[in-house]
Amino acid sequence: MTYDIIIVGGGIQGVATAYELAKRGAGKILLLEKTFLTGGSTGSCAAGIRAQFGSPFNVKLMARSLEIFENMAKELECDNDYLELWQGGYLVLAYSEAEFEGLKRNVEVQHTYGLKTNVLSVEEVKKAFPRVNVEGVYGATYHDRDGHADPFHVTFAYAEAGKRLGVEIREWTPVDTLLTENGKITGVRLQDGSSVYAERVLVCAGAWTTSLLKTVGIDLPLWGEKHEILITEPWERLLGPMVISFSRGYYIQQRPHGSFIMGIPPEDPRHWYRPDEFDFSSSIDFLLRMSSEATNVLPFLKGVNVVRQWAGLYEMTPDHHHAIGPLEDISGLWVAAGGSGHGFMFGPVMAEQLSKWMMGEPMDIDLRPLSPDRFKKGALVIEPAVVG
Repeated sequence: MTYDIIIVGGGIQGVATAYELAKRGAGKILLLEKTFLTGGSTGSCAAGIRAQFGSPFNVKLMARSLEIFENMAKELECDNDYLELWQGGYLVLAYSEAEFEGLKRNVEVQHTYGLKTNVLSVEEVKKAFPRVNVEGVYGATYHDRDGHADPFHVTFAYAEAGKRLGVEIREWTPVDTLLTENGKITGVRLQDGSSVYAERVLVCAGAWTTSLLKTVGIDLPLWGEKHEILITEPWERLLGPMVISFSRGYYIQQRPHGSFIMGIPPEDPRHWYRPDEFDFSSSIDFLLRMSSEATNVLPFLKGVNVVRQWAGLYEMTPDHHHAIGPLEDISGLWVAAGGSGHGFMFGPVMAEQLSKWMMGEPMDIDLRPLSPDRFKKGALVIEPAVVG
């Protein structure tokens, strides 16, 4: 069968882009997912949403992404409660004077784009968030529109909206190989041996993107990095914001129903480039480190029971930014991957702008600096406000 666009990957990026392309009249669109929608990194993430970045580029992107999340229920014709958007804010703690000065510089950038982020002294943190342990803290920043949404329901809402516009979605349909002819993409071969064809293919396969691109000789510096998360039993409402530290790496959020979800980067990150090497096992090391950090920052968590923990993959790039856009070497082949732990929160705005790019419309926010070919040119994009 022949389509106008084939999208490989059923996480937030692929599904949201399918919807945005259909909305812009891109024609016959097929989305292929090897397992089920959200079966990769989207379904494993903590699903935080924040605009507290440090580079003008990322602040501008996330300011727009926040707007999309806030209007998503109307846009996708679903109930707002279904999306579970919870804007309790992000409280970013600084554990050195230099880190605090860096946060204040970030806030200056955020104010430029209309975000009302507050700089808080230690005393102001104690007054506003008395349950947070401020020992060793030099100050903080807080933005009340940051928050959290349900990654499953957001992706499913995009999928249903896309289907209403004619997007065809096939789950449990792994792609084995990209097909090319005379330097142009022609389609994909599925693992069952059959093929489907299109003049444009968009690969949104997360950490699986690298191995798929290698089938046409493209070696993109994108890899999987294992991260773990745990969630506790529901508890009384004690905490509004996501509490996060860039230098110490932790993030801790109480969900609306009371459970606490939290994570911390691995002490010794491993790089996985091949799907058959990906490690999704849980570790006692993470449980002990996370529990120690969490009960230090939020002492009231002592005695709260952990319900479960799991692992997923950050899809990393050398500069911790997406690889997004067309591949120079193969006409018609596009990629959107490499969210580096921020893929869910950036997903809606990346889908909006990427669909405009693919349709030849002017982008409101120019994504060309994130071209996947920037790595071989050494044109990295630097962001100071990342965890770990």
